[in-house]
Order: sequence, then C-alpha cells, then structure tokens
Amino acid sequence: MRVSKLMLVLFILTSFYFLVAKDYLEFQNSYRDINAQKAKRIMTIYPSLTVIDISGTYNMGHIPGSVNYFIGDGSFDDALTELDKNGRYLIYYHSDNTSRVAARKLADAGFKKVYRLEGNYNSWVGAGFEIES
Repeated sequence: MRVSKLMLVLFILTSFYFLVAKDYLEFQNSYRDINAQKAKRIMTIYPSLTVIDISGTYNMGHIPGSVNYFIGDGSFDDALTELDKNGRYLIYYHSDNTSRVAARKLADAGFKKVYRLEGNYNSWVGAGFEIES
C-alpha cells in the first residue's frame, strides 16, 4: 500500500513537471531556439500556436498559417500590444540576427512562450516542408 502511494505521488509530480514546470523553466525570461523539425511538431501539438513571419517578403513565400507583422515598418511593434502574452509564438525571418531581435522583444515584453526558428525560413524550405505564397 505504501509503495502504491509513493508511486502515485511520483506520477503526480512527474505530470506536474511535464505540464507546467518544464515550460516555465524552458522559457524563463527568454525565448527558445528550435529547428524546423521541432517547429513542425510544435505546430501539431499546439494548434493555437501563432507563427509570425516578420519579413517584408511574406507574399513571396511563407509558412502555411503564419501571420505577417513586418519588423521593418513598425507592424511588429504595433502587434506587441495586441497579442496575448500567455500565447505560444514561433518567430521567423530570413536572417538569424533579425529574428533574434524580434524574439527578444517578445520575451522582454513579457511573452512567456516564444520560439525562434533556427535557420529561419530557409531551414523550413530546406527540410522540405510546405510553403504558401
């Protein structure tokens, strides 16, 4: 009986870690870099994830379902006040430096779950995933 209670407690603590604490630890005051394969999985696991293309070339090709808040004309900064800080976001661009700036802006503004696509749009295309134009 005592072993059963111990197993139950361990199960509850493990579940808590994977459901709550893991996200808190991974995203604490920052964003998380992920590759294209992980991004694709996260898009499946979290259908409410908002994918944000911050480029000015959105109409030339983008990740399906993404929204465009161009960082160069202030659209991205304007969107910061309208987006849910408790939502999940995936940021990408066509260069690492610019996407890092945008991901950092989200994290600094208090957004809790921000991913940045490592290798950006080219890594998505290079992995053979679908694009829209």
